[in-house]
Amino acid sequence: MLELSVLDQSIATAGQPQGDAIRRTIALAQATEAIGYKRFWVSEHHNNATIVGTAPEILVSAIAATTTRIRVGSAGVMLPHYAPYKVAEQFRVLEAIAPGRIDLGLGRAPGSDGRTAFALNPMANERPARFPSDIQDLQAWLTQTPMADGHPFKAVHAYPAGETSPEIWILGSSDYGAQVAAHFGLPYAFAWFFTDGAGGEHAMRLYRENYQPSARFPEPRAALCVWALAADSDAEAQHHFTSRARFRLMRDRGIFLPLEAPDAAAAYDYSEHDKAKMAEFRRAAFVGTGPAVAQRIADLAARTGASEMAIVTWTFDEAVRVRSYQLIADAMRAT
Repeated sequence: MLELSVLDQSIATAGQPQGDAIRRTIALAQATEAIGYKRFWVSEHHNNATIVGTAPEILVSAIAATTTRIRVGSAGVMLPHYAPYKVAEQFRVLEAIAPGRIDLGLGRAPGSDGRTAFALNPMANERPARFPSDIQDLQAWLTQTPMADGHPFKAVHAYPAGETSPEIWILGSSDYGAQVAAHFGLPYAFAWFFTDGAGGEHAMRLYRENYQPSARFPEPRAALCVWALAADSDAEAQHHFTSRARFRLMRDRGIFLPLEAPDAAAAYDYSEHDKAKMAEFRRAAFVGTGPAVAQRIADLAARTGASEMAIVTWTFDEAVRVRSYQLIADAMRAT
């Protein structure tokens, strides 16, 4: 059975304090746990006035402490910004807060522009090339596995120790992440919504064909992250999607703004070109009634071999967003 999870990006909304976005993320985790979602992941972005979730490790801690069943993790920690040892310590602490419920999704992209990446880590330009070796070190520290003789960090350990360890996922929107995940025998999640699916099927096939079984994951485990919005009618869903369509139009021009209310987003005097672009966004998006969206998700999973779908949803009205997650889950259970 296809498993459903959540990816949340802590979206700022027009006219509301940005801190509300963080608090809404925590509340959404509690709501989707009650609905029955398997995991709740939070993203890492920097210097972005729309996506204000800048510190996934802190958000994961807050969510893990206020939930009881749902798995909680990052999608992801952008590893080139950080020393792998410090990430290992952070996630060992998180594992102590919620044993057996922590995921560590790792990405190689900066999650920001070049200048911001440099502000985070002056060695940022060099770190991406070390991504595979950093993963190897991180795995050893997280799982409390001895490093090879001669390794400069063999005598260094990440505490607190424990009987369980976080589940590592490799994230990506290109072939590279698929190959890294396959090489290490780790689960892989492709960000379908980043590219509107471009390259997704190839990456998933590459991952499965090159997968090297590991002790923890003898079989490949692949997920897709998709953007979806459901409502009680197609017209209502399309109305609320207007906020997202407006955001995408502006983002493509390099303008990042808080998410606007759908009525405000619809009220602009758009050119014919802009109208055509927004119509294109609507055609590509998974937007509609619960059964219609669930069918598109199920069809995509069948086509790509994904065993799990992480759903991203942006709405100005938080009740609409929670309702969307409920409708999708109900429709998936009915299929």
